[in-house]
Amino acid sequence: STKFRYQYTSFTTPASVYELDLNSGETILLKQSKVMVDYNAADLHSERVWITVRDGVKVPVSLVYRKSLFDNNNPILIYAYGSYGYSLDIGFSSENLSLLDRGFVYAIAHVRGGEELGRYWYEEGKLLKKQNTFNDFVDVSKGLVELGYAHKDRVFAMGGSAGGLLMGAVINQAPQLYKGVVAVVPFVDVLSTMLDESIPLTTGEYDEWGDPNEKKYYEYMLQYSPYDQVQAQDYPHLLVTTGLHDSQVQYWEPAKWVAKLRELKTDNHQLLLYTDMEAGHGGKSGRFKHLEDTAR
Repeated sequence: STKFRYQYTSFTTPASVYELDLNSGETILLKQSKVMVDYNAADLHSERVWITVRDGVKVPVSLVYRKSLFDNNNPILIYAYGSYGYSLDIGFSSENLSLLDRGFVYAIAHVRGGEELGRYWYEEGKLLKKQNTFNDFVDVSKGLVELGYAHKDRVFAMGGSAGGLLMGAVINQAPQLYKGVVAVVPFVDVLSTMLDESIPLTTGEYDEWGDPNEKKYYEYMLQYSPYDQVQAQDYPHLLVTTGLHDSQVQYWEPAKWVAKLRELKTDNHQLLLYTDMEAGHGGKSGRFKHLEDTAR
């Protein structure tokens, strides 16, 4: 064949299939996913910035916003994961257009613990270096405000599963930075879960978090475990979600975390717990049902 097909997507370009003619060099667009709203890529701007964090490392952050609504006082939603060497690739999301149309800047923080910058990036955010993941997110949040991408009182954060652990850790360590936080199926009772070897996933997780039967790992996990570090202080507005049939992060983890937060927090901000009585770790199944989770 003299034809090569490839797919391309970005923050501003819906998933597109191109065909390259290897003889002529001509490229044609064969198919592009439809966006079901009035949409013009030229209205959006995407970029990558590098923010220097407290230990001198530069952390990449991917950003997108609507040009006409950008005024250096925007609200921002910062999303991150930062565990298991999972890299957050950049792609188009029609769901995010709802945020962008309301003036939000949407950011993905490629914190250590992912593998965006290679194996080293992962190794620097696991086991006894896990605190780097949390520090990166906090420092990126501050840096984005300083660079003018958001107003300091309009910073929101979101993460799910191990990214929910990240959310739980940062609101214990730097709650004043965030107006609101969404923690989706969050892994927040780290010590109790990792000490229970009867849970099928536990022992296989020792490579990621450490074995808490060893004193050094126990003490290190205790320093960041969201449930164990809840304290009497003001917290942001919080939406916490879980699924009754979640086999990866059982529903009682976020439930007991929320209960402890309600007992100790010193603010009058909203703290909402949503338990899906039919779903598991991945949320609602089906072609359209997941949109209900996004809308919430």
